[in-house]
Amino acid sequence: MNIVFFGTSEFALPTLRLLSDSRHKVLALVTQPDRKKGRRLKTSPPPAKVLGLAKNIPVYQPQDASSPDAIEYLKRLDVDLFVVVSFGQILKEGVLSIPKLYSINLHGSLLPEYRGAAPTNWAIINGERTSGVTVIRMNERMDEGDIILQREVRIGEEDTNITLSEKLSELGREALSEAIGLIEKSSVTFTKQDSAKASYAPKLKKEDGIIDWSDLALKIHNKVRGLIPWPGAYTHFEGRILKIWETEGLDSPFDRIVKNGEVIDIIKNKGMVIKTGSDSL
Repeated sequence: MNIVFFGTSEFALPTLRLLSDSRHKVLALVTQPDRKKGRRLKTSPPPAKVLGLAKNIPVYQPQDASSPDAIEYLKRLDVDLFVVVSFGQILKEGVLSIPKLYSINLHGSLLPEYRGAAPTNWAIINGERTSGVTVIRMNERMDEGDIILQREVRIGEEDTNITLSEKLSELGREALSEAIGLIEKSSVTFTKQDSAKASYAPKLKKEDGIIDWSDLALKIHNKVRGLIPWPGAYTHFEGRILKIWETEGLDSPFDRIVKNGEVIDIIKNKGMVIKTGSDSL
């Protein structure tokens, strides 16, 4: 099967690697343009581009994958299937209708839960116990396409956004492989999403990382886990930002009146104990 792969981030790599090493032919990799990153603003390629070039896949980096120029480029390819994984742009109908078969997408949640740009982050921030991946037939509405298949995974108590994303990217690789097999055999079935059960995972903003020490200790703990590596959970100390990378809940008795956010103890080789809206971290 002739495939065009749309992907940008680390999350897309297991699936791109699988397809590039399979009997299918990846005609092109469509990915985001190189961006300036880091304190020195060095221009860096997206992770998918690095892998694509290593696999000798032609790489195409449009500013807008739904532009007339991009559509013209894609129409020149003899493509059966578009596979979209963590691409980072919304694709319009003029693009989605190009393949002979379908445009399919791997999403890092159990749709219709956590539609949007940051499903793994928000699942952990909200204290979910399970997550998963969904393969859908795409339409113009973000993450609202018909479901092809889903796979579920448990969220561990110490999972972070990074570890959960790694789990889901590997699970997604298997799910997409199975979905493509069903499409090849013409045995795929489509299930409409129940939009009444939909929830959303909007793109993160820097201010999402600020810690409110009056929150419950568990809520703060989940925020720390869910916001790694960006924007990171943070507080302010003497006029400077202090990032918090790891926390652990404590059931601490207090023998005095303590303000939320106050350091109440220092545990050697472990860290600071800070009063929250319930117990401490």
